[in-house]
Amino acid sequence: MLRPEDVARIRFAFSPMWELVASLRTLQGPARQSIHLPWIKAVRPLIDGLDLAELFALVPPSGYIADFITPPPDTPMPEFGAELERVRSAPPELARAEVTKIAGTDPALLERFAADPEAGVARVADALERYWETCFAEFWPRVYGLLERDVLRRSRQLAQGGARELFAGLDPAVVWTGEQLIVDRPWCMLGGLHGDGLVLVPSAFWWPAVAVMSAPYQSTLVYPVLGVGTLWDQGPPPAPGALAALIGRSRARILLALAEPSTTSALAGRMELTPGAVSQHLGVLSGGGLTVGMRVGKQVVYRRTPAGDMLAGGTAMGAH
Repeated sequence: MLRPEDVARIRFAFSPMWELVASLRTLQGPARQSIHLPWIKAVRPLIDGLDLAELFALVPPSGYIADFITPPPDTPMPEFGAELERVRSAPPELARAEVTKIAGTDPALLERFAADPEAGVARVADALERYWETCFAEFWPRVYGLLERDVLRRSRQLAQGGARELFAGLDPAVVWTGEQLIVDRPWCMLGGLHGDGLVLVPSAFWWPAVAVMSAPYQSTLVYPVLGVGTLWDQGPPPAPGALAALIGRSRARILLALAEPSTTSALAGRMELTPGAVSQHLGVLSGGGLTVGMRVGKQVVYRRTPAGDMLAGGTAMGAH
């Protein structure tokens, strides 16, 4: 049941650990997620020096994954290091119980883990850290920007249209009846919420599927992020010549990128500029009435003003 008090406690977050773990499935089944082929081609030469066998055993191509390696994010934008520490501190007996549920392709590795779950948790955390550093860290800013834009968009949708409109747009597999949240996917069982609300987590690497977690963890629904088709586009959006001539190339690129609200750090990663440089450009754009900043929690999110929309739209159309 999704009670009114649970609806009132819906929150959004995204998770580098969820993306990292989901990407292990992407490596095992590239055809299922051909949209990520640019990333796969980039990291294939890098994984030769990594021992991913135990991670692949815990994250089989389909079916159940041990929950302890994907803890629900406890803050809206957690750092990978903090999430890794949560994996390291997973109770060994809980990890053992979860591993016994996996229908893996390598029973010997699962049995090894179950025989000494404390050592197994430590090994898995170390392997996740090496995999992150080798194959994922440099790509995270790009994924971060996509997830951040989705959270900002969905948060506005929840505020403006309520829970019914929000759930109607998440995924066809997710249906809210007004009392129950139904997730139509194998291996997905979202039981009764246990008084702590619901965390909604967009994912690029879990895309196009949904996933759920419930007791003893925070109730969590992972859903496909919007705009995943743009994730591996090369470089930042182009700046139309007329707009670039008017306000400068970097500021033009930033103004176009703000078609969706974004933070300075996300813009910096997307624009391949330093946060300081982006901040300076945003100061000029805001001073000219083209952008405005608004505080969302601890973050300042920038969006275009109506004047900024007119300038970006008019010059973009004139450039075609």
